[in-house]
Amino acid sequence: MITQNDTDQIMSNFQVQKFPDSRITTIDIVDVGKRKHHIAGMIALDVTQSRLKIRDYNKSNVSKISFNGWLIHVIASTIKKHETPAAYLKGKNKLMIFEDINVSMLVEKELAGAKVPIPLIIEKANQTSIESITKQIANAKNDTLSEKDIVLGKKTGKLEKLYYRLPGFVRKYFWKFLLCHPKLAYKNMGNVAFTSIGMMGKIDGWFIPVSIHPLCFGVGSIVKKPVVINDKVEIREILNMTILFDHDVIDGAPMARFIVDLTKKIESGMGL
Repeated sequence: MITQNDTDQIMSNFQVQKFPDSRITTIDIVDVGKRKHHIAGMIALDVTQSRLKIRDYNKSNVSKISFNGWLIHVIASTIKKHETPAAYLKGKNKLMIFEDINVSMLVEKELAGAKVPIPLIIEKANQTSIESITKQIANAKNDTLSEKDIVLGKKTGKLEKLYYRLPGFVRKYFWKFLLCHPKLAYKNMGNVAFTSIGMMGKIDGWFIPVSIHPLCFGVGSIVKKPVVINDKVEIREILNMTILFDHDVIDGAPMARFIVDLTKKIESGMGL
């Protein structure tokens, strides 16, 4: 018979590492998000011209802009034109469409020796300048946060501290309750999610995120690839992007029109 002591001796080469409390919220969101009726659109965008325009802009201006700052601005402006993709389902057969586009994006920070994604809410991204969005992202990366800061992008208060002590089913009920109340959800997490693994290094491929937002953008790396243009092969900068649409609020045809419009604006370098 194998005793506990024998097991400890056999499995001696391991370590136990505690992760920050904020990861508990991430686990809960993923569990709830997997139950949503999202459809993933996986697209490849030629951002050669846009990247060139951004480089030229930064050479000529004191206030610098980042690619992600510009991309969020373009996405928010395009959503504002179409509106429905970022709507919340209200009840069984109604949509709640908010006037402004509030974008939640993940900013990776180091907390207690571990890298943790902390969301930043960019409010009114459809009206905010590219320079301002770029500055908000940079400031979020440089802000000092403790392990007790949570995914809603705010300093931990009494209710947030209580959240971590609740049993799992109660925590998940909180997120389900939030999604059933669009005004509350919009106030706390916006109506669009944006996550970029391209900020972490070069990865030639797509990733499919899990989200509780009605619309979510998973941005991959920019990779140079051969592309046929006017019957000639050219090396272009290609961005892989996954878009999650909530099929409860939008159908296939409007999805396609939105993707076509967004593609044209990104590839042409809108606003640059």
